[in-house]
Amino acid sequence: MNLQEISDSLEIRDLITAYTRAIDTRAFADLDHVFTPDAVLDYSAMGGPVGPPSEVVPWIEKGLAGFDRYQHLLGQISLEVDGDSARGTAYFTNPMVAVGRDGTEKLFEVGGYYHHELRRTPDGWRSVHIIDEHVWSRGF
Repeated sequence: MNLQEISDSLEIRDLITAYTRAIDTRAFADLDHVFTPDAVLDYSAMGGPVGPPSEVVPWIEKGLAGFDRYQHLLGQISLEVDGDSARGTAYFTNPMVAVGRDGTEKLFEVGGYYHHELRRTPDGWRSVHIIDEHVWSRGF
């Protein structure tokens, strides 16, 4: 692996982390630095929309509004870089906590894969397509 390949790999891994971090901290505007404006986000496996960030990000925000806390845990990340384009798959687990009116907490979890297609831009690597592949859930 040469220095450019190492650099690309690190930058893409940081971008995938930035995606989950923006969601977990409710900093949804930060997703503008993860996706290209023409990106396609596919959350159909979760019963959600397929479309540009301007349409899909509000759906994500609304869907998570019922949870008090949540945290993505990323596992292995598989990357294939080919010049100025790349593909990556990140394994994830996402525990979420909802607090009832009586103060009791209930834990929900989902797990699966985030499949990214990425492009090098003048501002660095950006995701142009993401598919949220739902594999399992617990507590719903």
